This record gives sequence, C-alpha cells and structure tokens, in this order.
Amino acid sequence: MQTKPVFDYLQGLQTRIVEALELVDGRTFLHDSWQRPEGGGGTSCMLEEGNVFERAGIGFSHVLGNKLPPAASVAHPEAAGRPWEAMGVSLVFHPRNPYIPTVHMNVRFFHAKAQNPNEQDIWWFGGGMDLTPYYPFEEDCIHFHRTCRDALAPFGADLYPTFKKECDEYFYLKHRKEPRGIGGIFFDDFSELGFDQSFAMLKAVGDAFINAYLPIVQRRKDTPYGERERDFQAYRRGRYVEFNLIFDRGTIFGLQSNGRTESILLSMPPIVKWRYDWKPEAGSPEAKLYTDFLIGKDWLK
Repeated sequence: MQTKPVFDYLQGLQTRIVEALELVDGRTFLHDSWQRPEGGGGTSCMLEEGNVFERAGIGFSHVLGNKLPPAASVAHPEAAGRPWEAMGVSLVFHPRNPYIPTVHMNVRFFHAKAQNPNEQDIWWFGGGMDLTPYYPFEEDCIHFHRTCRDALAPFGADLYPTFKKECDEYFYLKHRKEPRGIGGIFFDDFSELGFDQSFAMLKAVGDAFINAYLPIVQRRKDTPYGERERDFQAYRRGRYVEFNLIFDRGTIFGLQSNGRTESILLSMPPIVKWRYDWKPEAGSPEAKLYTDFLIGKDWLK
C-alpha cells in the first residue's frame, strides 16, 4: 500500500492552515520539528499571544514502530505485533475574544502491514471537526454544520447525519453529563469506501476546515467584551481540558506511543479556571449556552 500520498497531503494541509491563520492574526507561527526515538516524528506549529488567537496549535505527526500501544491494539487485536505507522494533522485554536468559538479539527491515517501472504494490510482513516463556543450565535453553528455536511455530500447522504451523531456521542463529558460544544462531525476506523474514496473523503473534510471556521472568526473578532466574558470563557475552557485528558483518543494514543508530550498537549488553553459547583444565573447570556446550544441540536433543520 502506498501511504506517501497521504503523508504529502497531511503535510500540505498543515502548511495551508498555518498560512491562513497567519493572515488573520498578523503573527507568525513557531515551527518546531521533533523526532521520536522509536521511529518517525513531526512538526508542531504554535502561535501564542497572538492578536486574535491566544493560543493556536496545529501539529503534523508521522510515527511508526513494531508494536502497537494499548490504545490501538485493544480495539484492533488483529494488528498486534505488526509493523505500523500512524500519521495525522491535529489542531486546536483558542481565540482571545470570547465571542469566537474554540475549534478542533484532526484528520489521520493508520496502517499496519501484513506479515505473511495470508494476511491483508489493516488500515483506516479518522478525523472530524467540532466547535466549542462560549457566547454562541445560531448562524455560526448553522454555517459550521452546513460546511461539514457539504464536504461529505459527494460520498453519501448518510455520512453527515452518521458522523454528526458520532461527534455528539464522542465529545460528551460523561462525568458532567453535558456536551463539550455544539459538535460537528467525527469518524474513526473508516475504510468502507475503499482506500481511494475513503482518502478522498478525508481530504474533503480537511479541505473544508478553513471555510467552516474562518468566516466565524472574521464575524466575531471585533466584538467588544469585558472581564465577565473572559472569566466565563476561562471557566468553560476547563471542560476542554477535562475532555482532552480523560477521554480524547488522540491524546491517549500519543502518550502511550511515546510521542512528544509538548506536541500532544498543544491543545491545552493558556488560561483556564475551575469553580466548585458553579451555575450560571437564570436568563443570563451564560445560561443561554446551556439551555439553547449544548443540547445535541440538529442545526440544519
């Protein structure tokens, strides 16, 4: 199986997104390349204390080895003991303005080589994107979901509703009994369209990200805000940290496969707060996030 086209696409996607973000923010990303002793490496691109983004991280990684970490081999015991490689682009952008949502996107590929003529290669694609607003606007949520739907439409009308449901279920904080945000799309272990079409679908998702997110940034980046909004943003960022450290498969896989810790945790926000058993005041803008947006809504109906 030729995996270089996937490698080339993912590297190019990272570059394109970095360039688009630099145009919006006016600041330049730090590029930090790293190597993994067991094989492979990657490049982490980081923007901190920018004009628009308080912290924006996007990483490309290509790691490989001879023995799968537990996070991968438990779900796919048939791949245990095989030479393997995993590659992907993952990003989280934390804007300074609380009226701009935090966003996450990743696209990834896994491949385990056959060891003898009686076996077949094991491979799959995964990824998606989701939006985590603090002071949401319905038009932004609709735009984000519509862009995701349109990216998937050429590959089957059933994919968007399926991947939206998977996203709602995955990005859910079970211990809080609440969604992390307003969702988007999420898929994993995806190979059902065959390699060429599954790869084409992955590219459609990756290519849709800039159009899904940057128009929202442009609409909201000059919205006035004060300490109240910043305080609530920091409190809600705590949910992001909880999810990434407890549930996120990419974080767990990266740490278990001896990836670079700084690159794995580039998704963490720079400022975050927790409070004991805090509830927003009824009828407040903060309460509206919970009552009108964190409800698993079908945004395209």
